[in-house]
Amino acid sequence: MHHTKREQTIALAGVFQAASLVEQIANKGIANSAIIESSIESLFRFDVDTTESVFGNLAGVNSGLRVLKEQIGAFKNERNLEITQYAISMIALEKKLSSNPEMLDKITNGLNEIQKSLDFFSLMHENIFAKIGALYKDTISTLQPKIIVQGERTYLSNENNANKVRSLLLAGIRAAVLWRQCGGSRWHILLGRKKYLTECQNLLEEI
Repeated sequence: MHHTKREQTIALAGVFQAASLVEQIANKGIANSAIIESSIESLFRFDVDTTESVFGNLAGVNSGLRVLKEQIGAFKNERNLEITQYAISMIALEKKLSSNPEMLDKITNGLNEIQKSLDFFSLMHENIFAKIGALYKDTISTLQPKIIVQGERTYLSNENNANKVRSLLLAGIRAAVLWRQCGGSRWHILLGRKKYLTECQNLLEEI
């Protein structure tokens, strides 16, 4: 992957898109299916040349670009702290995952197996979410600190919603891997917010 601010911004938008979807499902029990599908599809795009291709095209991360722009462009008291916390947690877990090659292999192999099921089920079928959710529980959930999802118990106790949340967290961590591969770091978020904001605006104008 190229170490450009454009590539970093697209990948970081993927993290925030997943974080936003998790927040919506946890608090409302529902989120836009097309946006969920774009994030989940990114888990099964293994050999791509650009970060944009991971999401199919820029439209696939349109929501994430808007969320990222809102989160880093707003005053602290105007941000959705849950979304920010999920994004930060996914980035932190990605760092733990990157130093665990055995777990990385387990996730890759698991996703390859799940991909075979797409011959029989649609990407948005509850069986696919169940398989990805189980893979998340067997791998990422064993790392510390765990991501604690806050929300309405009614929604989170629904097994299909819980699996969607786990699947989206894995998609967000996948985006965090890309971000790191593109040269992203937490210092870039802290010190380079204006550059990310500018790039978000440029990318949104392309869509």
